[in-house]
Amino acid sequence: MAGQRGWRRRHFLQAGALALTGMSLSDLLRLRAQAASASSGSGQPPAAASLKDTAVILLFVHGGPSHLETYDMKPDAPDTIRGPFSPIPTTVPGLDICEHLPLQAQQAHRYSLIRSVSHDEADHFAGHRRFLSGYGQLKPGFGYESYYPQVGAVVNRLFQGRVQGLLPAVSVGGVVVNGPDYAPGISEVYWSSTYRVPIVNGGLRDSTLLVESGQLDNRLGLLKGFDRLRRDLDDKGVMDSMDTFNQQAVEILLADRAREAFDLTREDPRLREKYGDGYGQEVLTARRLVEAGLSFVTVRIPGSGPGTKAYDWDDHAVNWDMLGAMHARLPKYDHVVSTLLDDLYARGLNERVLVLVTGEFGRTPRLEQRDGRIGRDHWPSAMSIMVAGGGMKMGQVIGSTNRYGEHPKERQLDPHDFLATIYRHLGINPQLEIPDPAGRPIPLCRGTPIHELF
Repeated sequence: MAGQRGWRRRHFLQAGALALTGMSLSDLLRLRAQAASASSGSGQPPAAASLKDTAVILLFVHGGPSHLETYDMKPDAPDTIRGPFSPIPTTVPGLDICEHLPLQAQQAHRYSLIRSVSHDEADHFAGHRRFLSGYGQLKPGFGYESYYPQVGAVVNRLFQGRVQGLLPAVSVGGVVVNGPDYAPGISEVYWSSTYRVPIVNGGLRDSTLLVESGQLDNRLGLLKGFDRLRRDLDDKGVMDSMDTFNQQAVEILLADRAREAFDLTREDPRLREKYGDGYGQEVLTARRLVEAGLSFVTVRIPGSGPGTKAYDWDDHAVNWDMLGAMHARLPKYDHVVSTLLDDLYARGLNERVLVLVTGEFGRTPRLEQRDGRIGRDHWPSAMSIMVAGGGMKMGQVIGSTNRYGEHPKERQLDPHDFLATIYRHLGINPQLEIPDPAGRPIPLCRGTPIHELF
């Protein structure tokens, strides 16, 4: 049947960007069905999530941004502690942030800053796991895989099938390091590859769809390929010859909702220009995706910029000069985050969509010095997080650190509390226990929602 009327199965579908281990999208759908059947006698996922019309955009600042150069400055600390920048006032009395974030300073009434989250994982990738699953342990022999389900995988399991033609959780933005399997804490899995969060680099341009012998390498070519494939499938009647999961895969990739969500040409050119190029377009895509019905979208915020060697926010003095890196990256970072908040408020999405801006940890209070460069090392004992929208209480500071920014002084919080807040917003029971592959019940998180936000 697969060769009916000159067609072969391999001519129809390969979705490389949606399967980071080489699976096609149809393989992913098949695994999900098998896992659901194995975990429940009815073949359904656990009934632990309500159908709240909410969503999360996570702007993940990989590398660990320095809290002392952004949101928790210590201008009165000794020279060995305080950074090179000065604080400026914001629209919230008593809340000061870095002088190189003037646009965010004018929007402080639209967000809250959490200054007292701390944890115990100083490694980047263990820090990703600790922050986005609550648990930092990595599987021996599995590279950077986690023992525990991260929030994107949880959303993909509990909300599967919620919006026809779309996966519940995706990541928009580049891979961090170490090849195509590793991204900022969202590509790793818990239930094998069943609920892996797909990484879509640069919109649809890196998805691979083979039509006949032609490979479509960019977003516009892929959109044309959608139309051509749709017509060819209709003309040749081959859908009946494809198995159920291949049909679902084609339906997702051809769905008008998915095509429209990724098609930035549908946006006002002035808004596209306002977001700016590079990851500004990725953040705009994230807004379009949650508007289309996705529940959880991650965007990696790179730490690059003109005149610096920095490519992330891992500001060791041995890597590059933190002073130059901050000068290069902060204006764009300030602009993109502020533009997203403006956009959400203008569209009335600020009640439904929760925006989170965070990395995996903070940086050491004591400055590093090397060959005329300054930097800071990994520091999970203190970090700052921005929270905006979601219908939550904005314009406040939650918690504080001591005079040198070393550790929480008031209202110490854990990544588990951060996760519980996300799950509550999405309508997921934070204490839900889901069996791991060995059948052991593991709670999604061990924290409580941050009550100051509700």
